[in-house]
Amino acid sequence: MNELRFGLDTFGGITHDESGNPVSAGQVIRDVVTEGVLADQLGIFAFNIGEHHREDFAVSAPDTILAALAAVTTNIQLGTGVTVLSSDDPVRVFERFSTIQALSNGRAEITAGRGSFIESFPLFGYELGDYAELFEEKLELLVELLKGQPVTWTGRLRSSLSNQTVYPPAEKPIGLRVGVGGSPESVIRAARLGIPLALAIIGGDPARFAPFSKLYRDALAKLGTPELPVSIHSPGFIRETDEEAIEIGWPAYLGSFGKIGRERGWSEPTKDHFINEVRFGSMYFGSPQTVADKIVHAVTSVGANRFDLKYDNGPMTHQMHRRTIELYATEVIPRVRQALAKL
Repeated sequence: MNELRFGLDTFGGITHDESGNPVSAGQVIRDVVTEGVLADQLGIFAFNIGEHHREDFAVSAPDTILAALAAVTTNIQLGTGVTVLSSDDPVRVFERFSTIQALSNGRAEITAGRGSFIESFPLFGYELGDYAELFEEKLELLVELLKGQPVTWTGRLRSSLSNQTVYPPAEKPIGLRVGVGGSPESVIRAARLGIPLALAIIGGDPARFAPFSKLYRDALAKLGTPELPVSIHSPGFIRETDEEAIEIGWPAYLGSFGKIGRERGWSEPTKDHFINEVRFGSMYFGSPQTVADKIVHAVTSVGANRFDLKYDNGPMTHQMHRRTIELYATEVIPRVRQALAKL
């Protein structure tokens, strides 16, 4: 395996203060910037910010925050997790990220995805009936734009372009990944377009995603495309002990996933299910050693080149987020590297 890279993901979920009261969205956004700065200072490879358009998440414009981070960080890769491309415009996405690329001196990265929520579709005037086709068309157009040449392109749901140059040009190539939740069709599309794969694994044994990784690499080989990176995105919360991580993590998980489940008609999460996911599934809640062991299992099972820990998971405090980032950088990552060196 190539040297494993480590990232952090945040959706900018609404945090609570020490008294358990919700913090303002504006404060959450400012706190996300300080968390990104901390990750940069600790030498983490990438910092990714999600996009949502609902009350429980503060971030609806991640690229604006990434631009702020570009001015106050030095080395860390700055990306999205994800850009909801179906309800955005690829030309505007390119323009925003070529600007971030200039501000950061080449550290911008787009992770394009459909998103796990649908609020952006009516908000921006798109039909849910076009859900799949919108993403297919717009991803193909974005790939063409990122080549940095004048673009001629025709689609059904967006106006065509004829020998169109888009400004500002990117001084360095902009990174692109495609976020996939486990659809074989999405995996094959990523291979066909030559885009690195980002697997969102949020439940069950990560080893069950090994067939998707194999399908992707087999498709690349059949197309004659050089091997491209595969990354894993999973939720986690790190404390000094497993017991403390579960004690704090369970109420936060219930607050976030319980709300989403009620909206979608799912059954209420149980603590037994949560603990089962912590022990055997894709919830990386625990001590540094526990989390490191689980990451080793995940990346070796899937054959991943990168692991991105989503460190905000329900209504916790900003200080809890900072402590997770610190333990991830100083305790978890070194243990994973040591374990992998022995394999």
